[in-house]
Amino acid sequence: MDNKKSSLVSRRQALKSLAAITAGTLIKPTSLFATNVNSKTRFAVMGDFGTGGDDEVAIARKMAEFHRDTPFDFVLGAGDNIYPNGAGHLFVRNFEQPFANLLREDVKLYTVLGNHDVEAGRRDQMHYPLFNMGEANYYMFGRGNGLVDFFMLDSTDFDNQQTTWLENKLAQSKALWKIAVFHHPIYSSGKKHGSDMRLRQRLEPLLKKHNIQVVFSGHDHVYERLKPQDGIQYFVSGGAGKVRRGDIRADSTISAANYDDDNHFMVIELEEKQIAFKAISKTGTVVDSGFIRQSERGS
Repeated sequence: MDNKKSSLVSRRQALKSLAAITAGTLIKPTSLFATNVNSKTRFAVMGDFGTGGDDEVAIARKMAEFHRDTPFDFVLGAGDNIYPNGAGHLFVRNFEQPFANLLREDVKLYTVLGNHDVEAGRRDQMHYPLFNMGEANYYMFGRGNGLVDFFMLDSTDFDNQQTTWLENKLAQSKALWKIAVFHHPIYSSGKKHGSDMRLRQRLEPLLKKHNIQVVFSGHDHVYERLKPQDGIQYFVSGGAGKVRRGDIRADSTISAANYDDDNHFMVIELEEKQIAFKAISKTGTVVDSGFIRQSERGS
């Protein structure tokens, strides 16, 4: 079989494997999205993780298993990195010890600030090397030479200065994919917090104007994939350290899939034409999965 046919077979097998996954299927930590495309990146997403408790330890252990099988390039943190107040003296117990296995493998975490993180002030986390914030409370970074740009925002204080910065950076970005990460969700079916309407009014026009395709947030301690809103795919991933069972509104009209039975994290494989995503419980159960295709713009 020549290389072209072999590539087609491999891709068909990968897609067939993914199609077989349904919510509640228990899998081993193996790559389901194998492809020969060179320009891609693989990363994990977690939110509300920094408790130092057993649930965080279990999620960290499961993430390390997946990384050992098919390495993450990095991890995105959706805020509330250090409970209860973000103070630096808690970094070892609430982050370094639970995630020691990933840190030994030099897996970088890029995170944003949540409401608990700023109670003791922003400085400790902004200057903490392992959070890779570059001494700033909002920042951006890219991967794949124009494959994707990540806009890491501070939703605890989305002021005029940050708005101007974001407008300029989004306008300058030529990346194929633009992804925003911020703690407070502007779309959520969570009972405890739900959609942050004030933030939505300020932020959503910029996201739509500059063609952001995907948004990750935390804050509500659940997993939720929202129905695409104006071409943008929103996720709530706030259950890596705490879970709020029974918190999803049963009458929600904006929820496409959700999970509030246990802790979770996400695994994302992003390439030029599509993003493959899955949400995984701390036992390794896939609770949601699917694709976001470039041509669909999140629809």
